[in-house]
Amino acid sequence: MPLLLLFLLLGTLAYMWLARRNATLTRHCRWRLDRTTGPTAWRCAACGAETTAPQGKSPRDCLRP
Repeated sequence: MPLLLLFLLLGTLAYMWLARRNATLTRHCRWRLDRTTGPTAWRCAACGAETTAPQGKSPRDCLRP
């Protein structure tokens, strides 16, 4: 029984780590394409951060200081 609880705990921690590791989907930043600067320029509507991304893809990382 204690071995089962240990596996359950380790599995839960591994799931939480993997979910956090892949969750850089700009939860706080709201990226908008800024066509006045260029076709690949993006500006965050929440914090004002600016970045570029490949054409057809939006940024994934939050650049909030």
